[in-house]
Amino acid sequence: MASHAARLLLLLALAAALAGRSDGAWCVCRTDLPDATLQRTLDYACGSAADCKPIQPNATCFAPDTVKAHCSYAVNSYYQRSGQNPLACVFSNTAVISSTDPSTNGCKYPASATPSAPGSPPPPMAQGPNGDLKDTSGGADVFPVAGAATRAVILACCSLLALYFMA
Repeated sequence: MASHAARLLLLLALAAALAGRSDGAWCVCRTDLPDATLQRTLDYACGSAADCKPIQPNATCFAPDTVKAHCSYAVNSYYQRSGQNPLACVFSNTAVISSTDPSTNGCKYPASATPSAPGSPPPPMAQGPNGDLKDTSGGADVFPVAGAATRAVILACCSLLALYFMA
């Protein structure tokens, strides 16, 4: 019986450790939308709180020189500067939160909250380029809180194993 209790405590400790771990979260533009739509999102993000210097010509993240790539960098900067608030990745449903790092070819997308420039107003959280609110959920690697699905599955599996060992 003591052996089963020890196993149970070990599994619960493992589940707690895994459930508390922090995964990266990025806000990226949807790839299924036309460039004209994403350009409005890019303009909105860069005109608000996003740091768009890295996507200017000759900067570290200018390549690839596509609207989709620049849009993703801009909305991610906006999202990170907003403290990874899920509402800061709404953008009229043109962007989604992803647990997959979009960094490519020497261009590193920030994965943690970075403050806005001193003296700049906080970004308007709950709107997009059209001023409306939309849900950003849906898709294979998209979840409102990055890694939450993984943590829930791990916790459920550990709980089932604990029940098995108690029997």
